[in-house]
Amino acid sequence: MHEVYNKFQKDTERKAFDLEHRTKINFNISKYDAAVARGKQLYSNLDLARKRASSIKHRVVNNMDKYLIEFAANFEKNGGKLIWATDGAEAVREILSIMKKHGAKHVVKSKSMTTEEIEINDALEQNDIEILETDLGEYIVQLAGEKPYHIVTPAMHKSKEDIAELFHEKLNSPRESTPEEMTGLVREKLRKKFVSADIGITGGNFLIADTGAVCVTENEGNAMMSVSFPKVHIAIVGVEKIIPSLTDLDLFWPLLATHGTGQNITVYNSIISGPRQEGETDGPDEMYLVLLENNRAELLKHTEQRVALKCIRCGACLNACPVYKNIGGHAYNTTYSGPIGSVITPHLRGMENFKHLSFASSLCGNCTEVCPVRIPLHEMLLVNRNEAVNSGIVKASERISMIGMKHFLMKRKRMDMVNSRFKNIGMQLMFKSAWGSRRELPKFARKSFRELWNEQKSGV
Repeated sequence: MHEVYNKFQKDTERKAFDLEHRTKINFNISKYDAAVARGKQLYSNLDLARKRASSIKHRVVNNMDKYLIEFAANFEKNGGKLIWATDGAEAVREILSIMKKHGAKHVVKSKSMTTEEIEINDALEQNDIEILETDLGEYIVQLAGEKPYHIVTPAMHKSKEDIAELFHEKLNSPRESTPEEMTGLVREKLRKKFVSADIGITGGNFLIADTGAVCVTENEGNAMMSVSFPKVHIAIVGVEKIIPSLTDLDLFWPLLATHGTGQNITVYNSIISGPRQEGETDGPDEMYLVLLENNRAELLKHTEQRVALKCIRCGACLNACPVYKNIGGHAYNTTYSGPIGSVITPHLRGMENFKHLSFASSLCGNCTEVCPVRIPLHEMLLVNRNEAVNSGIVKASERISMIGMKHFLMKRKRMDMVNSRFKNIGMQLMFKSAWGSRRELPKFARKSFRELWNEQKSGV
């Protein structure tokens, strides 16, 4: 527990005061903010769209078993092969089994946070299977040996100069390469890999219950080619991505695009209902879908926090969060960062190790304000905090200090028993370390407001 928390403390301290990092992230998020403001103009009544989307996802979360059974039956009817994975380890074993069955040595993968969750790249590389990220942002962080910085834009923390330097080191391209030249270089390399790949891996933005289809949203076309060229397609999707009907996409796709990137609609939207059928010219011979549970049932047990499973992974809450904009995505040390990550990670990976994420928040409510499916994220953070305290997952020193503080603050007479000088000494002893060396600890005034008020009333 302490090891994870101590790492978080060190990483946040380093990033929060890294002015170069802050400049890059604020610049990139400012571009996002401007695009989203334009994208929202598509709607005549955005609040109504959000209410409808929230209602649909609420119904799904509370009837997930029903919709998953319907989806599974329709997906298998279409010729797909379904694998239920209770955790990441089981998902990895099943995927390695598919690789062995097909003798796969070269794999292409489109952007997917679920694959990051189970760390499939590391597992395949350890088994001498080449796996190549085909999304430009993911390709950049893979080259850099890093994890994605953001749910939607994995390389948000890098400037074009950083990427040019990385490409020079790894791909021997000129340091002065323009973004267009770097994109062209990556395109040339990836096209060859698409054609020669044995297996293609994708995630899935939505699972459609009434048709048994997997929906993939992207801007570069790499997911489409990861599905079309290889003979085998593996999709890895969390169980919470289910929606009832194909007709719901006209609501969810624009909401995802608008809140994720500021677009009216994403460039490529694919509906994949299974392997290539007789008479069809495109598509894989076999399609596998790994439905990942991985402690989502733990989140479902909580009647309040389960609403976090409504999330459509647009990343809007990250871009709105003042904490995320200061400490960055990597400091969270988990797949899902920002407010949504702080809500779900303690349940997906253990409250004992990750409770601190729910405390790393200003509770300003901006995340709730921008969420397209109206998840009350800042309220969920408070619920998590309460659960951590009630479960006893706090230091003894924290419990004792809070009990003492409560006893002291509950009575005005107790507060007035100690003058401001001794209060300031107490503040220094109790909070100086937690407050940090970069901020000046607030000081009690020589006279309290009550004393000043009484003096005013008495005419002194």
